[in-house]
Amino acid sequence: MNVLSESKVFGFNDLFERVFENLKVRNAVSGGEEMLRLRAYEKLQNLVTRGLVEKIGKEYKGTARVREASSEYAAAQED
Repeated sequence: MNVLSESKVFGFNDLFERVFENLKVRNAVSGGEEMLRLRAYEKLQNLVTRGLVEKIGKEYKGTARVREASSEYAAAQED
């Protein structure tokens, strides 16, 4: 969500590379890169379907509501 919260438009490969680098820094990479790429694409399409990310051709941009997909947002709604 942090990457998509920026006011930039990303191609999938650029977006994946940023997310993958962030995961490597946090030592949170498990499984193969191709499996992670597939899971990231599925999650991105889910965000598009929910209206939290806008698809512009082959590029993606987070909407103002993209933070709604974060776990912090979900926890705050339960309070």
